[in-house]
Amino acid sequence: MDAPRLLALAGSDDGFAYSEAALARLAADRVVVQAHVAAGEPVYGLNTGLGGNLGYRLDSSEVLVYQQQIIRGRMVGMGEPLPALVARAALLARCIGLARGGSGVSVSAAQGLLALLDRGVTPVVPGIGSISAGDLGLCAHLVAPLFGEGEAWYQGQRCSGSQALARAGLEPVQLQAKDGLGLINASAVTAAYAALVACAVSDNLLVAAAVAALAAEGYAANLSVLDSRIAAARPGAGQTAAAALFRALHAGSSLLQSKPRSPQDALSFRTMAPVFGVAFSVLGNVTEAVNVELNARADSPLVLAGQGDMLSTPNFHTPGIALAFDSMAIAITQLASASVQRIIKLQTPQLSGLPKYLSPVGGASVGFNAMQKTAAALHAAIRLKATPASLDAVVVSDMVEDHAAHAMLCIRKLDEQLQLYQYLVAVEAMLAAQALDLRGSVTPGAGSGAVSRTVRSVVATLTHDRPGGLDAMRVSTALFDGPLATGLRQTAGAAIAACGLS
Repeated sequence: MDAPRLLALAGSDDGFAYSEAALARLAADRVVVQAHVAAGEPVYGLNTGLGGNLGYRLDSSEVLVYQQQIIRGRMVGMGEPLPALVARAALLARCIGLARGGSGVSVSAAQGLLALLDRGVTPVVPGIGSISAGDLGLCAHLVAPLFGEGEAWYQGQRCSGSQALARAGLEPVQLQAKDGLGLINASAVTAAYAALVACAVSDNLLVAAAVAALAAEGYAANLSVLDSRIAAARPGAGQTAAAALFRALHAGSSLLQSKPRSPQDALSFRTMAPVFGVAFSVLGNVTEAVNVELNARADSPLVLAGQGDMLSTPNFHTPGIALAFDSMAIAITQLASASVQRIIKLQTPQLSGLPKYLSPVGGASVGFNAMQKTAAALHAAIRLKATPASLDAVVVSDMVEDHAAHAMLCIRKLDEQLQLYQYLVAVEAMLAAQALDLRGSVTPGAGSGAVSRTVRSVVATLTHDRPGGLDAMRVSTALFDGPLATGLRQTAGAAIAACGLS
């Protein structure tokens, strides 16, 4: 399972059912759970309290009642709900995790959870409440509708868990021993949100690279820096693949056949391959970290049916996602810094050879000069979102939970940064298209030309001063909500795949 596949399935209305092999794994795990219940030996979350209550032993009469109590008492989420697609993807991710075995969850609980997905009951999951030492506080909201509690969306309406079940024709599930902890002690919400944002990063980087290519053509930059021999001489992280991608985006550009305007350009133009290459390399780490979570058995205790064991694990902890997403935010800030510099240099006549502020009017015309302030404001906000979120932890639960990855915060921070970066890329695209129009003598490449056409489909060439912010917002929507990324993938082909953007 990978992120695009998870999101595609979660967003579909296909029917869902466990395979016979998955049901057999669930049943085999259940035998081990029942054996431990009968033996009476202390097993975390089976017949003991959780966290700081680890030392409390449950009486056999308390075990079933305790299952709902585990979930109800851990519904600690606050704030705006996560997008419905994330909640649905988290539900699917948890069901896939159960199907792999190791949770010890009863067959009835596992089937009931999958029935929510199959019948279109989407739990309402608040965005705040996980420190990523597992997602107990958010997974509790995810599974509460299973027994008629919490909230859910059903057919577009937000309602109580019990109402959603009734409308979907489902009955509340009676939880069995181990079900409470087995359902929620995982990182399904983190994995699902990470999958959504990782896919968004891929599209953002691809579009941003094509916009940078257009800016280089509008600037009439020296494209010889993309020569494959240069990249091979110092094959830094992702640089060789990035240089190949830029060559594909520039394919057919008249600049490739003309004498360079300058022997070399400012670093924001000259280092596009190494800077984007590093970002592509970091995206590879993001993709790997997300795929690990989507294909893991993250339960604790983990049921090992073949050996009859139930063992405590650290598998719910997600520092890999936290560090990868923090690194991605830093890499995007590097890209944003270069983007701002290209925006400024395109407007500087002594560097670009184009009219001041890219205004064909001249005189008192502001052209795009005022947009430099917006670009600077966006860059500052993007830089703020690069502050690592994985550096700190507050000791909770009677000193037991003394380390936290804060992966959810790292993901949310990157998600918010991407929106800001989209706006900045839109400003660069708008100026790059203007520069290309004013230069007149440059034919754009296959990928850069697609960006230019996309910009011109929503805003005309600037011929007089007008509200630039409104134009930039239109460009942002056209670049990132339209078919551009799909078209670029078809244009650049193998170069896209080599960068890890497919």
